[in-house]
Amino acid sequence: MAKLKITQVKGLVGAKQNQKDTILTLGLHKIHQSVEREDTPAVRGMIRTVAHLVEVEEVA
Repeated sequence: MAKLKITQVKGLVGAKQNQKDTILTLGLHKIHQSVEREDTPAVRGMIRTVAHLVEVEEVA
C-alpha cells in the first residue's frame, strides 16, 4: 500500500479545535515535522480537514 509523507507547514495559533485535534491525531507536534502514514480513506479525510496547514507527498 502507498504511503504519504505529511509535513506541518503552519502553526496552530488561531486554528479551530477540531483542526488541532486532527494534527495531533496525525502525529504532528511542531512546524516542519514530518510523519509517514498509510494512504487510507481515513487519513485522506484528516488531510482534507487540515489541508491549509500541511503539505503532502507520496512516498514510493
